[in-house]
Amino acid sequence: MVRWTLARGLLAALIVLSSVPLSLGLGACLGESSAYAQGVIQNIRVEGNKRVEPETVRSYLTFSTGDAYDPAQVDESLKALFATGLFQDVRIKREGATIVIVVIENPIVARVAFEGNREVEDDALASEVQLKARAVYTRARVQADVQRILDIYRRQGYYAAQVDPKIINLDNNRIDVVFEINEGGSTKVRAINFIGNSAFSDSQLRYVISTTQTNLLSFLKSTNIYDPDRLNLDRELLRQFYLKNGYADARIVSATADLDRDGRGFFITFTIDEGERYRFGTIDVESALPSVNIDALRGAILTRSGRVYNSDKVEKTVEALTIEVSQQGYAFGQVKPRFERDEAGHTMGIVYVIDEGPRIYIERINIVGNFRTQDDVIRREFRLAEGDAFNRLLVESARKRLRAIGFFKTVDIDTEPGSAPDRVIIVVKVVEQPTGELSFGVGYSTSEGVIGDISITERNLMGKGQYVRLGFSGSLQRAQVDFSFTEPHFLDRNLAAGFDIFYKTVDLTQQASFKQTDAGGDLRLGFPIADNTQLGLRYKFERETIFGVTKTASLAVKQAEGTVNVSSVGYTLAYDTRNLPAAPTTGYFASFSQDLAGVGGDVNYIRSVADGRGYYPITNKITLVGRVQGGAIEGWGGQDVRLTDLFFKGGETVRGFQRAGYGPRDACRDPINNDAVHNCSKDSLGGQLFWASTAEVRFPIPFLPENLGIQGAVFVDAGSLWDPSNLATQAVTLPPLPGGCSSKNLGKTCGEGSFIFDSSQVRLSTGFSIIWQSPLGPLRADIAEALLKANFDKTELFLSLIHI
Repeated sequence: MVRWTLARGLLAALIVLSSVPLSLGLGACLGESSAYAQGVIQNIRVEGNKRVEPETVRSYLTFSTGDAYDPAQVDESLKALFATGLFQDVRIKREGATIVIVVIENPIVARVAFEGNREVEDDALASEVQLKARAVYTRARVQADVQRILDIYRRQGYYAAQVDPKIINLDNNRIDVVFEINEGGSTKVRAINFIGNSAFSDSQLRYVISTTQTNLLSFLKSTNIYDPDRLNLDRELLRQFYLKNGYADARIVSATADLDRDGRGFFITFTIDEGERYRFGTIDVESALPSVNIDALRGAILTRSGRVYNSDKVEKTVEALTIEVSQQGYAFGQVKPRFERDEAGHTMGIVYVIDEGPRIYIERINIVGNFRTQDDVIRREFRLAEGDAFNRLLVESARKRLRAIGFFKTVDIDTEPGSAPDRVIIVVKVVEQPTGELSFGVGYSTSEGVIGDISITERNLMGKGQYVRLGFSGSLQRAQVDFSFTEPHFLDRNLAAGFDIFYKTVDLTQQASFKQTDAGGDLRLGFPIADNTQLGLRYKFERETIFGVTKTASLAVKQAEGTVNVSSVGYTLAYDTRNLPAAPTTGYFASFSQDLAGVGGDVNYIRSVADGRGYYPITNKITLVGRVQGGAIEGWGGQDVRLTDLFFKGGETVRGFQRAGYGPRDACRDPINNDAVHNCSKDSLGGQLFWASTAEVRFPIPFLPENLGIQGAVFVDAGSLWDPSNLATQAVTLPPLPGGCSSKNLGKTCGEGSFIFDSSQVRLSTGFSIIWQSPLGPLRADIAEALLKANFDKTELFLSLIHI
């Protein structure tokens, strides 16, 4: 019994002891099963990566080892890995407690190339696309670059362009990306139309905007290529044009561009609400500032009661008053025009209200986007500088001046807070545009035959804002080369200084039996002295040679043969209110110039010339043009005027006459017996006094579409040229000079004497013209016939095709 009990106890102890590790092992097994069921991540393995480090891949995951497995976090990690752009494909799978990240890497771009592009250079395209060599390739980047390339072509008018990206696989997971481009044809502007305009014709408004219609000469310029940015500029140009011409309520309602069915041309339509035309009413100044000299302020006003409303004059007046107030000691003075509109009487009264503005100073002026134009060129258009009182009106005036100089496609000026509450930073953002130009011209006249010219112009030389031009012109009778340089802000002031160098040769054998060469140059300085008024000063030196005198030439011509040096100083005073300088419809232009020769050199004379032109709109499509000009020249210091310094007039002033076709002329008659002299050239001898006038009516040609920009004109020209000393009789006998000829007597008392026809009678002609607003500028063709003439004048059915 004792043994059995002992044996049973031993057995129980063995069972208990043996069950301890079994229980421990079972417990461990149960623990593992529970952890797996909950998804605790014990390992993260990356597969398929060749270039990207595993740690880089793990850094984009939203989970890590030890975290519970969460399908939502796996989905977020998958999105994050795709968003890196490093991988073409990503898969996340689960192997027990291990998460496996399987990736296929995007290739590396070895080279980016362009094929099929002729209009846009590779460098221009490469600078725009985001894909570069050694960058990671993604389909999204390629598609974005395709759109960028299409945008480039559309800005240049190629709306039919297509871009197809091609991938060339290389070793080591590298690729070449080739953008195959089919440019298609450029999308040109086929027609420009206006709706709602009654004050100005379509052709007049087309000359205001920068976009042009496509025509035979469009290849010379690119303004006929559709550009949406240029269309926005044209809207502003039209608005400013109306505001400057009295239409204070004018609005450009819309500017639309409709592509034609074949996708190769745009029809542009501007819808305009002109409103009524206003004149200035009562103009006055009010000031809330003490001790301001109101009379001095009134003297700075450019707007005048009764004149046609002009927004440009209002802005210039505000600027002038602001500067005047500042000079009187009020740096923060501001001027605001208060408009008093009389809708019934169509007048616009203005009270310029002067008050003190907020005390804000300019901390800095930052300029952005001027890769070529120097900062100084932009800064000089501001009437403000760092440290000055901030004035928004002066800033806006600077913006308009920057747009007007033509260097920039767009100009935007913003402000940013400065380092203190009373400080502001001005940010000028510009987009530059080409400023160089190669231009051609061609003309024809019955006097000279075909006339041609070519010139190269740069308006922003080396980004300094300087103007330079090299020109060549010629015909069967003349040739000329000239070079011009202008610094528009000499000494950082509003002074235009420059010089010209020229060489020309003229064959006047048919008109005056000689040939002539001139070589020389001049120095000039110009500046404004009042609103719309400019003064130009100059010094000129030229070396003049008369040669090739024919045997049958008159005594005056033979006497002038040889070389002289001409040194002169002069000035020109000009007043200009024309609304469009090249094709005006309203306004006036007047100039008066004088030149004094004899400041050194071999020749002494004083020459005076006046010119006046007026433009009056009879209707919105018909314009009356008038012109009057005159001149006089007189020798001094005991000298008569040399032959080549006299005035020679003909078809260029009174159409219907030959070149140098009217005025004093060798009579080719013996002064002793009045017999005809054989083998005589009847040379034109020039005159000391002249006048000329023109009356012209310009109108649209009924059977031609207005969008061609062609006008007709009928005109009457009148004028005369004479030498006062010859007017005792129409035929003047000049006796011989004992002892030979003197170079100072113009042949009036030379050799065996001469017999001169001269008359101050009026010469009159009439004719008609065709005027074309071409891409090269206005061209006109004239046909004229002389109605009144002296019996010794030379006339022709004058025909010319020239620039105007």
